Amino acid sequence: VSASHLQLTAFALGTVGWILCTVSMGMVEWRAWYVDNTTIISSGVAWVGIWKVCFISYLHVSPGYREQFCHKFSDYESFIPHEIYAAQGLLLIAMFVGLLGLAATIFALRNVYMGITHKTLITPFFLVGGFFYIFAGLCVLIPVSWNFYSVTHNRSIAFPPSYYMPSSPVAQEAGAAIPVGIVAVILLLLSGTFSLSYRFPGATNTITK
Repeated sequence: VSASHLQLTAFALGTVGWILCTVSMGMVEWRAWYVDNTTIISSGVAWVGIWKVCFISYLHVSPGYREQFCHKFSDYESFIPHEIYAAQGLLLIAMFVGLLGLAATIFALRNVYMGITHKTLITPFFLVGGFFYIFAGLCVLIPVSWNFYSVTHNRSIAFPPSYYMPSSPVAQEAGAAIPVGIVAVILLLLSGTFSLSYRFPGATNTITK
């Protein structure tokens, strides 16, 4: 048990990182698009996510009330940029792989705290969990970095007329999903590093009852 404190920390960090990865994937606030025409986008800002775009509109709403309109992306729409497609696929992979990493770590920690000190039941699962955490972290890092690059270079998206979105904003900035994703990357990579640092104590491998 005393030799697995870092791995217990890795499990805690990996759990939080996996949750933040899932939260980031579900958020629409990946990019904030500022527009000058507020006829439909009444608030002057629209949110571009990896699954849909949303904006606040007062059109056809009773005075004093507002409504959020969202358009979900359909599969294989040609106007969707590559970084959004990449984010969709890689974050789903990260969520699945991160879950496998958690499962492997849980199994190894279970054996440690139950006193099952057989090396083949502990060390490989910590190592596998570490590789899964790191792979999941890289799967989050790629889309987060790519979309942040697009934001900083004010990249446009050729939305169809039905979306009521301009192809280019006046300005855009990173939404909350990107820093959430960055924190997830840091936690997953730290978790993987801690898991891979495990060294089985002693030379004897026995199973205790």
